[in-house]
Amino acid sequence: MQEFWFYVTLGLQHVLDINAYDHILFLAALTLPFTFNSWKKVLLLATVFTFTHCLALVFSVYEILVVEASWIEFLIPVTIVATAIFNLVDYRTENENRTIWFHVWATAFFGLIHGFGFSNYFKMMIMGEEDKLAPLLGFAGGIELSQVVVVLLVLILASIFQRLLKVKKSIFVAIGSGLIILITLPLLFETFPF
Repeated sequence: MQEFWFYVTLGLQHVLDINAYDHILFLAALTLPFTFNSWKKVLLLATVFTFTHCLALVFSVYEILVVEASWIEFLIPVTIVATAIFNLVDYRTENENRTIWFHVWATAFFGLIHGFGFSNYFKMMIMGEEDKLAPLLGFAGGIELSQVVVVLLVLILASIFQRLLKVKKSIFVAIGSGLIILITLPLLFETFPF
């Protein structure tokens, strides 16, 4: 049981580590268009991200599919920028009842990319372990918990700006997405594979 909690902690640290801020940026970009009124949609997206992230880990750990690390390191910031750009294009939509199927499919694909990004480190962490399932489940639990923290922080910020400071949702989403793009651009250039 102690080993399981070690991997839960590892999953928490993986997302909340400020030095590995790519997950935080992606989750922030994903959450920006939503409010507490649409918390079920946000929870669905975070869960889809966790599931596909862990699915990529399973593929990699059990060597079902291995992807070249340099491409993955480049695609991670691409997913962040793509999500933020989608927000900028879609920011005029104020309707809380709109469909999120594009978000769900994009999040699933992006979760796979982020999972492959962490797979080499995770494989080193479980090297020599006979039981790989328990570490994967613990890690997935830690990721889900940390994502809830990040999502809650973004939703709290949205509430502060939109309800208390009376900033229009479209402006909040546009400024937040623009900042995320600016922060992510250096990662794109650093990881460009050519």
